[in-house]
Amino acid sequence: MKLHAIETGRFKLDGGAMFGVVPKSIWNKTNPADENNLCPWAMRCLLIEDGDRLILIDNGIGNKQDEKFLKHYYLHGDDSLDRSLAVKGFHKDDITDVFLTHLHFDHCGGSIVREGDKLLPAFKNAFYWSNEKHWDWAVNPNDREKASFLKDNILPIQESGQLRFIEDMDGVEFKQGINVRFAYGHTDAMMLPQIQYKGRTLVYMADLLPSVGHIPLPYVMAYDMFPLKTLMEKKAFLQEAADNNYILFLEHDEKNECCTVKETEKGIRLDTTFTLNSL
Repeated sequence: MKLHAIETGRFKLDGGAMFGVVPKSIWNKTNPADENNLCPWAMRCLLIEDGDRLILIDNGIGNKQDEKFLKHYYLHGDDSLDRSLAVKGFHKDDITDVFLTHLHFDHCGGSIVREGDKLLPAFKNAFYWSNEKHWDWAVNPNDREKASFLKDNILPIQESGQLRFIEDMDGVEFKQGINVRFAYGHTDAMMLPQIQYKGRTLVYMADLLPSVGHIPLPYVMAYDMFPLKTLMEKKAFLQEAADNNYILFLEHDEKNECCTVKETEKGIRLDTTFTLNSL
């Protein structure tokens, strides 16, 4: 098995929304905001090369939305999904599996492309993996979250016949060496792949831990549907990660691909940061 970090570009989100009840005077020290209170974030995906399977975890925001929508998120940087795959020697047609942690637009927007008046799968040879509970949550969204679930990103997956569901059971095996953890605080039934790699355990953090700046327990996003649930999930997971020296792969941290955490007198805190290639 070989893992590759796939950068799909950068975007900006409101710093207050990203850090919830934590005051700007605190979070601004680690994640400086611009004059509009916006902080830059990565949309970093993970490519798993394993035998005859090429698995892509999440795929960024895509480019099919209209200019008005994209302007809200200040897309910037030179990275794109196609370019990052090409650097690794791959094309979207090589992908066999697209694993979607959840269906918010910045995680699944690259799933579908617009060709003329048609919306088609960007990965024509791949199965797309979600789970039935989250899929139902996304296609029948609540009023607070529905702006994050864009039908153009979601419904064409099912219409293509390429959609598959993973059993909603914590620890279920996706394939040998990859198990799935479930989290319910950010959105219902978000999936976190847990991968055995080079004798270590690596967990793709999605939105349970967007960045190293979110390690302290109260640092929970205002975007989370059930913040107290996130708080409990983070507390249990970070203790487990510290006890077992897990590698945490960070999807949204602008500067850091991976980190480990450790127990301190102040609770679980950042230990080391490093790139995936350094393993």
